[in-house]
Amino acid sequence: SDGGKLLVVPMVGSHWLSMRPVVEKLAERGHEVVVLMPEVSWNMKATQGYTVKMYPVSQTLEELDDGFR
Repeated sequence: SDGGKLLVVPMVGSHWLSMRPVVEKLAERGHEVVVLMPEVSWNMKATQGYTVKMYPVSQTLEELDDGFR
């Protein structure tokens, strides 16, 4: 199929860990993928193959950790 445009807004944490391989495969197949990621997160890292746009959040990584605990 022809590649399309996808906008991905994953949740922080395990949601992204499950979604990342799918996003990478879609990018490999010719889709133009843009992933919106918060500036502060645990496991969300950019890789080649798709575009990442960061957005500011009001919490620090320490506050994120405290909220999880």
